[in-house]
Amino acid sequence: MQRVALITGGTRGIGAGIAACLARDGFSLALSGRRPEQEVEPFVESLRKHGSQIHYFQCDLASSADRAVMLERVDQTFDMIHTLVNNAGIAPRQRADILEATEDSFNELIDTNLKGPYFLTQAVAQRMIRNRSNSMHHRSIINIGSISATVASVNRGDYCISKAGVAMSTRLWSVRLAEFGIAVYEVRPGIIQTDMTKGVKEKYDALIRDGLLLEERWGTPEDVGRTVSAFARGDIPYATGAVLLLDGGLTIPRL
Repeated sequence: MQRVALITGGTRGIGAGIAACLARDGFSLALSGRRPEQEVEPFVESLRKHGSQIHYFQCDLASSADRAVMLERVDQTFDMIHTLVNNAGIAPRQRADILEATEDSFNELIDTNLKGPYFLTQAVAQRMIRNRSNSMHHRSIINIGSISATVASVNRGDYCISKAGVAMSTRLWSVRLAEFGIAVYEVRPGIIQTDMTKGVKEKYDALIRDGLLLEERWGTPEDVGRTVSAFARGDIPYATGAVLLLDGGLTIPRL
């Protein structure tokens, strides 16, 4: 039986890097995102060259109704899900100092970045538990967090709080799912070059030149994808609850 991974936000940025790596490793993929299917079809088709089943399911992760419909369609397409990658996330529509930030922005980020993945994990974990006797493959939940879980940024406090919640979710689900043999991990990227960060590219180019990182370059979606793939394959044993920082050394305290 081929391994199946469900990747939220799996057609652009970090999600696309994850999808490409898992497809190369032989996973069949269920990709979800908010864009219409015709917009993502060229990318989806490019992954099929690896010989696996690749399907796209349009879904607003913040909507419980959308999540239910997506999972029903995934169930109809695949026998089971072996890996869930909670990657989908949004940045604030407008960066605002926490003295001025709006409640609407806070709600939007929490719904998409924290509540959606939390309850999607609940629903997928229930499926994994029901199907555990039929699976011979490593089963895992992999959360894509951020260094913003611990590094304060007062002009996007809502994003930081959402990612801090993801960090605790990793701990909670690793404890709850251990008895069922489902491993839970978190990959915590730093500065990754994607469309989400293109607006601050010049700023971080300068900071990187000035020594912000120990590894003097932007991170890439491929960096994250290779790490997620190792977790999904089960190549890092005895490590449920592990958090792996991919930040080029940014968060190491230095004098």
